[in-house]
Amino acid sequence: MKLLGTLTSPYVRKVRIVMMEKKLECAFILEDVSAADTTISQFNPLGKVPCLVMEDGKNLFDSSVIVDYLDTMSPVGKLIPASGRDRAEMKCWEALADGVLDAAILVRLEQTKRPAKQQSPEWINRQMGKVSDGLRAMSKGLGEKPFCFGTNYTLADIAVGCCLGWLAFRFPDLSWRSDFPNLARLYEKLAERSSFKDTEPQP
Repeated sequence: MKLLGTLTSPYVRKVRIVMMEKKLECAFILEDVSAADTTISQFNPLGKVPCLVMEDGKNLFDSSVIVDYLDTMSPVGKLIPASGRDRAEMKCWEALADGVLDAAILVRLEQTKRPAKQQSPEWINRQMGKVSDGLRAMSKGLGEKPFCFGTNYTLADIAVGCCLGWLAFRFPDLSWRSDFPNLARLYEKLAERSSFKDTEPQP
């Protein structure tokens, strides 16, 4: 298998961490989707990473789809419940973390890709409101538990950890650590795992 991605994408990081936790072998191919010579559309018609190119040449895209598939490939370190309400709740954790990232990434694009005069402070505030509400929901859901979902390390923790890591990387002034100390404690614990250490976002 080959994984196409970047060193900064939190969605790519989520897939890479799942692969490491599952002990799956995969070549990691850097792909700059904003470059003029990018070939990503040959693999994903939406022009996004991550994209997983499988042994038979077929492709999977969207990080949620990819990690769902990867968790079925090995019994090592099961990360997602097989079915039922537990599975649905797990996927809600992932959707929450990804949704916070979606909003934050839109803010970063607005602030870095548009001239200052064309930026909309109201729109930025609306997206940052989603970030704040999402973080608050994560903190409430985590409470004093050791992990996001039950008592074991799961995809929920990976998704939340990738979200928090990207916010720390791109929005260092955001006060989520002091506002939500239980999320800060979780992230510090996750950051000690080799899969998180080996995938820290790089500029």
